[in-house]
Amino acid sequence: MSVPSDLLYTKSHEWARVEGDVVTCGITHYAQDQLGEVVYVELPEVGDEVEAGAEMGTLESVKAVSEINSPVSGEVLEINSELEDSPNLVNDAPYTEGWLVKIKGGVEGLELMDAEAYTAFLEAESH
Repeated sequence: MSVPSDLLYTKSHEWARVEGDVVTCGITHYAQDQLGEVVYVELPEVGDEVEAGAEMGTLESVKAVSEINSPVSGEVLEINSELEDSPNLVNDAPYTEGWLVKIKGGVEGLELMDAEAYTAFLEAESH
């Protein structure tokens, strides 16, 4: 399973790509694999304030509805509008075309894991 080394991760299986004060967020390969085929994505509105660790949307799959937690606090700058018509991008390309939101915020002081720590977390969870 792929865990890109340039991202940060949460224990609820979201990822964060930090580029200056803009953080692109999505769900991990592990999360999309557990969910199964994603059929609907509900995201916050541009301009909404989100809080690290708090729910900011939901993913509906053929199995269940799962909440998406924000890995950072800040203001939603952009949402991936492609997901309205193609929610399967979350499954097909969770780290690229399947991104969810871009947030203006920072990661200082947050409990995010690097790729090595997230891989160890996944291994510990599967035992």
